[in-house]
Amino acid sequence: MEQTIESYENLKSGLDDVAEMIELTELEEADGASESALNDTADSIVKDFEELKEKLEELKLKTLLTGKYDRNSAILSIHAGTGGVDAMDWAEMLLRMYTRWGEKKGYSLKMLDLQDDTEAGIKSATMMMEGDNAYGYLKNEKGVHRLVRISPFNAQGKRQTSFAMVEVTPEIDDEVKVDIDMEDLRIDTYRSSGAGGQHVNKTDSAIRITHIPTGIVVTCQNERSQIQNKETAMRVLKARLLERAEEEHKENIKELKGDMGMNTWGSQIRSYVFQPYTLVKDHRTEFETSNVQSVMDGNLDGFITAKLKQEL
Repeated sequence: MEQTIESYENLKSGLDDVAEMIELTELEEADGASESALNDTADSIVKDFEELKEKLEELKLKTLLTGKYDRNSAILSIHAGTGGVDAMDWAEMLLRMYTRWGEKKGYSLKMLDLQDDTEAGIKSATMMMEGDNAYGYLKNEKGVHRLVRISPFNAQGKRQTSFAMVEVTPEIDDEVKVDIDMEDLRIDTYRSSGAGGQHVNKTDSAIRITHIPTGIVVTCQNERSQIQNKETAMRVLKARLLERAEEEHKENIKELKGDMGMNTWGSQIRSYVFQPYTLVKDHRTEFETSNVQSVMDGNLDGFITAKLKQEL
């Protein structure tokens, strides 16, 4: 609350300063100040005002976050879908996009699991975005993301359509109790791969946990030990089970059955078209932009805001 009030007061103070600067500039103009000096002052006023507008939009966006877990950190997973090598390359592009977005927001990013492909891209990735409101901002990114482009992996230069699935769950703190029957879990260990230091490829420290009744699978390989990987994987599993239970309006985790994961592959939430024209369009809100590069560099707030406003 203090941070919100402070943000509001800083905005108000900034706008008051801009108004005073406009009045002073008008007085200087009446007193015969040089055109060059007036232009420099005007440019400074416009720059300050544009920065305040951006901060105001950020504050407005925060007021739209009213969900139960919106203030929590987020666990974001990306899975390559239909499209072969192109889909795995697309999954890696999405990982870069969300990483850039998180960095711009000042979140702490921690990779929990990364499954590289031998040819290009990634098969899947899971990372934690730690910080206030991360889940609230990212929760509506969940779904299928579709890419249309001229494939760099096709010798004939044909247009290729690829898909990737994004999952977003809130990080659940220890105060939230999730009752999981250990008999419902299959826990496998395997050798880590990829970056990770001296322990990688030397010990079976990576963990894969399968919740048998629902088919939910969680993997973690980027912690230093098997115990740490297991603890992190259990945290992710609890978050996914709790979210699934709330989506199905079930109070008991034991009532959850079946894998819902593949049911959403038929309908994408957003399309990214690189060729023959450039367009990123959200099919739920109709919000769109032709600046594909900006979106891929992590400028997602337009899409996030449009969806949050739609839910009001």
